[in-house]
Amino acid sequence: MSPPSRILVDGVYGAGKSTLAERLADRLGLPWYPVDDQLWEPGWVEVPVPVQRERMSEVCRRDRWILDGAYHGWRDVVLARADLVVGLDYPRWLSYGRLLRRTLRRLLTGEVICNGNRETLGSVLSRESILVWHVTAFGRARRRMRAWQADPAGPPVLLFRSPAELDRWLADLPRHPAGRRQD
Repeated sequence: MSPPSRILVDGVYGAGKSTLAERLADRLGLPWYPVDDQLWEPGWVEVPVPVQRERMSEVCRRDRWILDGAYHGWRDVVLARADLVVGLDYPRWLSYGRLLRRTLRRLLTGEVICNGNRETLGSVLSRESILVWHVTAFGRARRRMRAWQADPAGPPVLLFRSPAELDRWLADLPRHPAGRRQD
């Protein structure tokens, strides 16, 4: 079986979607298109959903890609073209713990993320906090991934319930000699 060339990595906030997408890109020699870079402008201005859909449609028309998430306004576009969905179906305590550590690190270091944005104490303590999003989205993300896996009409879905399980799968993937490419 040849390796997939269009991969969606999905999971709840903090599960490790972007980290896995980057690892897969390096391992398989596929271009990775970070979703947050498509959705957020500087100053945390959200791109309107029709523009998001247009941007994601452009990416998905390509023959090779990895995306680290798919949101409601354009999820159908990604699923229609994906060769494989890799779902991080980790326990809540694990994904929330990762998210909390990452958020605290970003606060302390001032790390720049998606288009020059930074997490701030105000954003972390707000009702729109990514920590709050995790709590409210966890069950939906889990149900969505499991429904995709059960749907024979959709792309194949691999669900990983632990990092060790994921690492075993990654170890068996072929390694592209040139590493990540941009198409």
